[in-house]
Amino acid sequence: MVVPEGAIVVEVLNKGNYEHWSALVKNYLLAQDLWDVVEATAEPPIAEAEADQFVKAWRKKTAVALHAIQISCGPYAFSVIKEITSAKIAWDTLAEKFKPQPFVPSNSPVQSATSSNNPGYYNDFHQYQPLFDAVWSGDRNKAKEFLILHPNAVRARHPYSNKTALHMAIELEHEHIVEEIVQLMTEEELEIKFLGCTALALAANQGNIKMVECMVRKSKKILTIPIENNNLTPILLACFNEHWDVVRYLYSVTPIEDLMPEKGPYGAGLLCQYICAKNFDMAQELIRRCPQLVLTQDTYGVTPIHALAFLPSAFPSGTHLKFWQQCIYKCIHIDPSRAISDVRLSVQNEGNEEGNRREITWSVLGLLQGLISNLHELLGINRICEMKLMHIQSLEILDRMCEVIRPSYGKELEDVYEAIFRAIERGIFEFVDHLLKECPHLWRAENRMRKNIFHFAIECRQEKVYSLIYRLDKRKRSWIGNVSDSSNNGMLHVAGMLSPLAKLDTISGAALQMQRELQWFKEVETMVFPRLREALNAEYLTPRVLFTKNHKDLVKEGERWMKETATSCTVVGALIITIMFASVFTVPGGNNGETGLPIFLSRKLFMVFIVSDAISLFSSTTSVLMFLGILTSRYAEDDFLKSLPTKMIIGLSTLFISIAAMMVAFSSALFIMIHEQLWIVIPIIFLASVPITLFIWMQFPLLVEIFISTYGSGIFDRKVKQWT
Repeated sequence: MVVPEGAIVVEVLNKGNYEHWSALVKNYLLAQDLWDVVEATAEPPIAEAEADQFVKAWRKKTAVALHAIQISCGPYAFSVIKEITSAKIAWDTLAEKFKPQPFVPSNSPVQSATSSNNPGYYNDFHQYQPLFDAVWSGDRNKAKEFLILHPNAVRARHPYSNKTALHMAIELEHEHIVEEIVQLMTEEELEIKFLGCTALALAANQGNIKMVECMVRKSKKILTIPIENNNLTPILLACFNEHWDVVRYLYSVTPIEDLMPEKGPYGAGLLCQYICAKNFDMAQELIRRCPQLVLTQDTYGVTPIHALAFLPSAFPSGTHLKFWQQCIYKCIHIDPSRAISDVRLSVQNEGNEEGNRREITWSVLGLLQGLISNLHELLGINRICEMKLMHIQSLEILDRMCEVIRPSYGKELEDVYEAIFRAIERGIFEFVDHLLKECPHLWRAENRMRKNIFHFAIECRQEKVYSLIYRLDKRKRSWIGNVSDSSNNGMLHVAGMLSPLAKLDTISGAALQMQRELQWFKEVETMVFPRLREALNAEYLTPRVLFTKNHKDLVKEGERWMKETATSCTVVGALIITIMFASVFTVPGGNNGETGLPIFLSRKLFMVFIVSDAISLFSSTTSVLMFLGILTSRYAEDDFLKSLPTKMIIGLSTLFISIAAMMVAFSSALFIMIHEQLWIVIPIIFLASVPITLFIWMQFPLLVEIFISTYGSGIFDRKVKQWT
């Protein structure tokens, strides 16, 4: 930790520097004449007349001394004494908490005496110091010689850090020294902990596979010893730090019995970690060997099915691909039984199996393969391939989970219900669809607010999940449309509530957001009985009144957005009208003075100019009229569903047509006047088209979005097949 300039100590107090820290702080307090308030056992006796003055001075010195101690502490040390108001008590508390224990072999009775009352403390330190010096410097031979002469030294602890030689060697990553120490240790000695952490846990946390293998060969019992403060086993620590080579090794040597639910939350924790890290091949293997882990909670109360419900990216619905990426995704064929890593391994080893006769041939093939591989990497095919494999594997895991869930009942299903609602919240359509298909009884699932799956899908505005209602028969749909939650809100009341902001932000413009809200309301309205459209909730509000109340601000924002868009487009349209109208009377080349006809009337390009000018004028006039209609609209709620979007579509479409026609008229006029100077005509046309092209490029996606939202197939899939 950085210490500010002018601080009392060079390093704030932590668990490894108490001796140095206390010496520095004590010297400072002595220099400031403050040590007496720390050392004194009580306030000295004083005369009654001087009592008030002395008490004030004593309290001031105590406060100054306490402040000096506090600012010399690290965050953890300060948290220990932050409520203490006495400098002496604070000093003693820190001494008790941070002063190292006497340096004695761990096979001796543990003593709480400090170095001040334990005469053998320094003798023990000097006795074992050569071992720690050898470990620190990485001298394998010296460490080995010392351990042979002093076998008990493997249990000794460093006087300041309280670490054993093995813990220190692991932290310093001296693999050879670790091997020597482990060979001279018993299985029980390998269970010695530092800060509640065994040596194996420390090595797994660092991801050193050689040190892990060395200790596991010595003792299998340490595989399941958790850390005291967070209850994590070595394999879980390796998972948290994504040391997957260590994880695979530890899993291969861990008996499956130690991962069973009866042995604690460790098996479920491991499965959750596999799922969260998207190591689905390892997760499938663990579920196959121990299926009951699916509904078992880990140390943090999370079940594996919960963990999967929190991973939208593991399913197709949570992955957003561009059009060309979707085409590649559909064309890729994945064999789910083969992992990508296995394929790569076989490719790497393929050349080693061939003789020298075909070395040149394989070199050429390898070069071609490298070019293809680079092309795949450039186009993102490898990434899409891995993504599709992950999607297939996640569904396979879900299949295995369904096999466990299908016969479950009662309390076991509560975790499944919770997982379903979390998946709905994150829009994982495949998760919900798969569970309801394999376990049909789950369609009645409710959360704590008595909202069923489809109520919650409406609340979260997950249209794909809601469309699953069409997989149910008519009787079940009627039942769902009739039920209410704990606030007496029916489906239509829920549709009358405002969408989550995260969903609204995915839609461009407040007007389209309001349109989407109306589409939801109208869709759900068709699902409920007519009498329920006027039903009252706990606040005595009908669905329509609730909708109006919750969307009044969105209506205002939609009105402002529509008017601002219409105003800006009206200005552009009016300019085009002015230019196109004037250009008819100032045609290229001018008019014949005798007949009044245009001079270039006989040229074909002149007719192109006239026609494109007329198209631009008429379409821009139509556009301006449409935008004026938007500006003068009444802006009722239902206008956002069809009326206003239709006007915007016509207005933008005709505006784009007028801009394109104007560019054609401009280009043809240039060709007519200076057709022999193409070297200057073409660059001018290109430069003139840039700002107009940019305008179309920025506004055209909006036009497409409005058209699809208004006249597209809709966001709800009513043609889904019923579950069989």
